[in-house]
Amino acid sequence: MPWVTVEPSGARFEVREGESVAEAAWRQGYVWPTKCWGQADCMSCFTKIVDGELSAVPAGTEELDAMRLKMVARVRGPMVRLACRLTVRKDGLVLHKQGVRVPEDVPS
Repeated sequence: MPWVTVEPSGARFEVREGESVAEAAWRQGYVWPTKCWGQADCMSCFTKIVDGELSAVPAGTEELDAMRLKMVARVRGPMVRLACRLTVRKDGLVLHKQGVRVPEDVPS
């Protein structure tokens, strides 16, 4: 399973095949900001890819349309993705997302 790193929290966790980054984080006890819990509606889960962009599966039509219609233009960009739709194909993806919190039982 691929590993994802999230800055500035230093969170590092595995993502199963077909699982979104947000779902993987929630499954493992991490806090990933959201209001709609994976419906691509609130845009709260957006994240920025800072390294390893080839490790990410390209955004699909649903994700791109949701961001175009619901996300403020100044926030959108080529490396901005919705964590509730972002899936991973291999190790090396590094994301930036404020508000991600590591579970207390994960060693630092």
